[in-house]
Amino acid sequence: MGTITTNDGTEIFYKDWGTGQPIVFHHGWPLTADDWDAQMLFFLQHGYRVIAHDRRGHGRSGQTWAGNEMDTYADDVAALTAALDLKDAVHIGHSTGGGEVARYIGRHGTSRVAKAVLIGAVPPVMVKKDSNPGGLPIEVFDGFRTQLAANRAQMYKDVPFPFYGYNRPGAAISQGIMDHWWLQGMMGSVHAHYECIKAFSETDFTEDLRKIDVPCLILHGDDDQIVPYQDAALLSAKLVQQPTLKIYPGFPHGMCTTHPEVLNADLLAFITA
Repeated sequence: MGTITTNDGTEIFYKDWGTGQPIVFHHGWPLTADDWDAQMLFFLQHGYRVIAHDRRGHGRSGQTWAGNEMDTYADDVAALTAALDLKDAVHIGHSTGGGEVARYIGRHGTSRVAKAVLIGAVPPVMVKKDSNPGGLPIEVFDGFRTQLAANRAQMYKDVPFPFYGYNRPGAAISQGIMDHWWLQGMMGSVHAHYECIKAFSETDFTEDLRKIDVPCLILHGDDDQIVPYQDAALLSAKLVQQPTLKIYPGFPHGMCTTHPEVLNADLLAFITA
């Protein structure tokens, strides 16, 4: 574990374990690198070098006043990949992290990138507008901001239910997983998390997706209650240049945690193909 310091003086925390081809993991809002536990351990045991960072304002990284938007997030990733001299890397992003992967490639190209993976990811754009009639109304995200400002601690107790599909009949609820989600969220900055809602919901990644010229795996659960797959995965697959699309029946937004045995196997098959 270590940190790098970006051009604006922000410390970015990261984990860097193992040797072999690097896999870089990009977490969702409002979580941390720890959300990738099940994937990092798996790929470490399969001979890969695994790297995951806490996005600025999240987890153990600096709690910045500025830069809580996608361009800076992407530039932070570029700074990390340069500092670690990562080449031929596979970049895997979940939810907001999928947007980060798209914007990183859109701004910095694929000279260091072998493949990309978007899991339950926010691209092309979440919010409803004339060019995205299937998106979610802005009032949904205004509601998130209101809840966050009023009682972030309680909000982070509530969100894991739809996040992991624990509000579905017969769901096998893990209190440990829910507690882990809450702990990750509460480590970060309320200001950064507030601003990140705009970043993940209103950023348009259409042109970034068009620039993904490496093989791109797009995975989504059809019971994702956070990022509906019809306005995300299905549209993203039409924009990247070399797409592979897979929709999992009944899987929730947090499927990397609830179904790691399925996701890890599919990720490994894509990476080794």
